Amino acid sequence: MKKYILLFLIVPFFAFSQSNEKSKKEIFKVDGNCSMCKKRIEKAALSLDGVKYVNWNKKTDDLSIIYNNNKVGIEEIRTKIAQSGHDNGEYFSESEVYNKLPKCCKYKDSEKH
Repeated sequence: MKKYILLFLIVPFFAFSQSNEKSKKEIFKVDGNCSMCKKRIEKAALSLDGVKYVNWNKKTDDLSIIYNNNKVGIEEIRTKIAQSGHDNGEYFSESEVYNKLPKCCKYKDSEKH
């Protein structure tokens, strides 16, 4: 009986510790200017299954993200953000997408505000 009680207590412990290993945290630069950029960048990342938390800092251009590495990879996340119109590292938005951004969001042409 003691073995069953011990087993009952240990199994959930291992299950919870395993789930933390799946989560990864990354911080990387994403180009943008304003609160509209912030909303677009975060929405693009959160649209992917496995992304748990996203916060883009307008002052530093840093994107903090927590995601489940078993469901989505960092390359897929960065590609999705670039597809929304925002360059990040070696992942670049297409000119056609960038040109459709509102004037205030054109980070290549203006200063932050």
